Amino acid sequence: MRYISERRCKITKIFQFTIHNSQIFRTFASEFNIIRMKRALWTVVWMLSVLHVAAQESRTVYNFLRLPISSHVAALGGENTTIDDDDASLVYHNPALINNVSDRTLGLNMMTYMQGSVTASASYVRAAGERASWGVAGQFMNYGTIKEANAYGEQTGDFQAKDISISGTFGYALTDKISGGITAKVVTSYIGQYNSLAMGIDLGLNYFDAERQWSVSAVARNLGGQLKAYEDDFESMPLDLQVGVSKRLIGSPLRLSASLVRLNDWQYGVGKHLVVGADILLSEQFYVAVGYNALRATEMKISESDGESAHGAGLSIGAGMSLQRLKLHVAYAKYHVSASSLLVNFSYAL
Repeated sequence: MRYISERRCKITKIFQFTIHNSQIFRTFASEFNIIRMKRALWTVVWMLSVLHVAAQESRTVYNFLRLPISSHVAALGGENTTIDDDDASLVYHNPALINNVSDRTLGLNMMTYMQGSVTASASYVRAAGERASWGVAGQFMNYGTIKEANAYGEQTGDFQAKDISISGTFGYALTDKISGGITAKVVTSYIGQYNSLAMGIDLGLNYFDAERQWSVSAVARNLGGQLKAYEDDFESMPLDLQVGVSKRLIGSPLRLSASLVRLNDWQYGVGKHLVVGADILLSEQFYVAVGYNALRATEMKISESDGESAHGAGLSIGAGMSLQRLKLHVAYAKYHVSASSLLVNFSYAL
């Protein structure tokens, strides 16, 4: 999670993208015109495939898209695609979960990052018949005022940086247990006088067995690429292939979750890609959660006189309240070596 430091050191770096075509589901529903929906989906995937030609061997950008939006997900280690709760913020992590969200739900989210930086987002979800839902969302990351320096380290002034993402999501219950979803997003970034624009999609599937309390998901996040670069070159979006499982122990308040993340990037061993978490469901309205993210702990280790330490990075904790129309979730975690983060989600069914 060394995103901010990379952005400050290389403000004129330019972006490109990587795409892996994927088809989540074969059909939406007859009432939504099956043929047109298929054509629209494949048109988007084809456009992203064309952009893939110039997308090789570069660093990822728009990494604010890796940060968790959901406080519940943050409490479970920062990565989770299987929680089947009525929570609008979970849609950012798996578009298939939109089918669990109550009709006309408005969601507001905020997260502190490092000093001078904050991210916020908002979403709105509507039901579309008995088996479908759609939603719109916006995400904003403000890095504050940053000192500008020349190649000799001499300060020449200040500049500001920010990232913005606007998205739309559609989800459909393919069967009584399987749901699919797709999110299309437009991402723009401003670093001083430089600006870039990108387009991406998230694809998700979720299987939920209510009787046995099993939930299994597969997600491809940030498929896509840049439409406008800062200057000339291109870099890739932060593609993330994930699989996950959650299981509530029947007759107990304990729900366990495990996810494998960044399956498209094997820089580390399998164990470093594992994110684990546990919920204690105190009642239907209240929960507490803890989690551990092995990859985050590895990436944020810093050398000290007595060895290496992640200073608590990778560990997270949170709690939530879910009433009939009002939901409130909070979480505490660490996503940067210099500061801890507090995440808050608020949603209300209008």
